[in-house]
Amino acid sequence: MGTMKGYGVIEPTVSHGWIEKEIPDVGPFEALCSPVAVLPCTSDVHNAKYRKAYPNRILGHEGVGRVEKVGEYVKDLNVGDVVAIPAVTPIWRGREIQEGLHEHAGGFLGGRYLSSKLDGTFGEYFIIPDADMNLAPVPDGVSLEAAALVGDMVTTGFSGAEGANIQYGDTVVVAGIGPVGLMSVAGAALHGAGRIIAIGHRQNTKELAKEYGATDILDYNDGSIPEQVLEVTGGKKVDRVIVAGGKPSIISESYRMLKCGGTISNIAGFFDDFHISVADSGTLVAHQTLTGRLCAGGRLRLEKLMEVIRAGRVDPTLLITHKLYGFEKIEDGFDLMGDMRTPEVIKPIVYI
Repeated sequence: MGTMKGYGVIEPTVSHGWIEKEIPDVGPFEALCSPVAVLPCTSDVHNAKYRKAYPNRILGHEGVGRVEKVGEYVKDLNVGDVVAIPAVTPIWRGREIQEGLHEHAGGFLGGRYLSSKLDGTFGEYFIIPDADMNLAPVPDGVSLEAAALVGDMVTTGFSGAEGANIQYGDTVVVAGIGPVGLMSVAGAALHGAGRIIAIGHRQNTKELAKEYGATDILDYNDGSIPEQVLEVTGGKKVDRVIVAGGKPSIISESYRMLKCGGTISNIAGFFDDFHISVADSGTLVAHQTLTGRLCAGGRLRLEKLMEVIRAGRVDPTLLITHKLYGFEKIEDGFDLMGDMRTPEVIKPIVYI
């Protein structure tokens, strides 16, 4: 098949950069794709710099690809199709699928293949397992940029809203309004939330949170988050909290502002142990629910979300702050996501 290059982890937590590898061939249910547009993610930065990732593994899990080759049992895709790529691409067979846990098919995080078990979208070519079940052709009326965002930022943010079990008129706090938190704001609004209190710091994300449906904006630099929330609600505790970022202490703080019977929905990745205060949590007998989930993946999920976009319910492309052109610019996009000194960055997109 020849060789290709990609940007990824060379030695975990030690070095990352450009890698040369053999172009993979497809299995019977797989598709070989090339990148059309990709979006570097903070998860890519974390995988490269802080986690015990696979060595010599090409990164990337967000974007749109073009089908270059399909396996003999792939029936719904054709060479040349432009497809949205989900961050979670499980093998849709096995016990966990029947249990409704496709994100963890094959074990914890088992549905995450790109940049873990398989090389990711930052390569000149990449494999998608179970292609008919995972890839969603981009329909007319959905832009390339929107399709590129749907497989991680949109589905993850919406997963936070789904996990919160929002009811019509609920007061919802969204803690952390990076790109995922902004999509949680949009998801909460679509689920019928009444008051949406968004917590962040950067001016551009505050403005976008309002555009996506936030009714109140608080700044975590202005003091205790629970105290600020209870001040704006007149002391009334909230129905739901979506945790999309912040320090691990936000979990215990979320209990402090949550009503009895409320739900905390976590979609942030925490890697350090944290403490839940007995006092904050009502001694854990207040009928409160703490849940956490990985974003939903698969073809049907992306098709459904692209219908929401096509109907004009949400425009995820407002997240894109930087547009880069050319395969080599993947490195620049990666650096943008990893440089906290550029606060105007929400999401860069790299057009291949």
